[in-house]
Amino acid sequence: MSLPTFKDPSLFHRAVTHRSFVNEHPEELEDNERLEFLGDAVLDFVTGAFLYHRYPEMSEGQLTRLRAALVRTEQLAAFAIALNIGPLICLGRGEEEAGGRERLTLLCATLEAMIGAYFLDSGIEAVRQFVEPLFSQAAEQVLRAEADVDPKSLLQEWAQAKLGVTPHYRTISSSGPDHNKEFTVEVRLGEAVYGTGIGRNKQAAAQAAAEAALKKAEQE
Repeated sequence: MSLPTFKDPSLFHRAVTHRSFVNEHPEELEDNERLEFLGDAVLDFVTGAFLYHRYPEMSEGQLTRLRAALVRTEQLAAFAIALNIGPLICLGRGEEEAGGRERLTLLCATLEAMIGAYFLDSGIEAVRQFVEPLFSQAAEQVLRAEADVDPKSLLQEWAQAKLGVTPHYRTISSSGPDHNKEFTVEVRLGEAVYGTGIGRNKQAAAQAAAEAALKKAEQE
């Protein structure tokens, strides 16, 4: 796993230049924040295209959840660590002393900036060739881990990535004697009811509601 080779070294330098460094070095013209913005957009596109072609059997909902897992801060920071980006970042003294090179958000942002810079330097196909090997193994790891994740966690991840909302669960009824009660729980995403579940306790009913909501999401 290695960093891409840039035709324009100044773009690479800008990609690893944190704003704290620019504040202390007036001769520096620009930090990497604009490149981070561009890289975030490029990364979303390349990741979406990769998953679309790699997993033709997946629904839109499944693809959205998987993409969200691949581009989350922790995962991108893990890629940055594997690529040994931390030592290359130009940091101001205060940020350096505060442990900036190990901060996950900073590592993630620097990788996104590097992808934005590489897009400007060499184009989308070069970015694809750089990114896809990173995502190939990670996607399989995410899918294996997802098999062990409960429906409520999966629904929350999907809802926040796709709709920008957090699921809200509400017990709408209960029936039966105390020793054998049955609960019905609904889950809402925003104003819409996405699923209803029944269980022997509220937690089991909520999990069933989340599972129903995921099935609904995958059909949209």
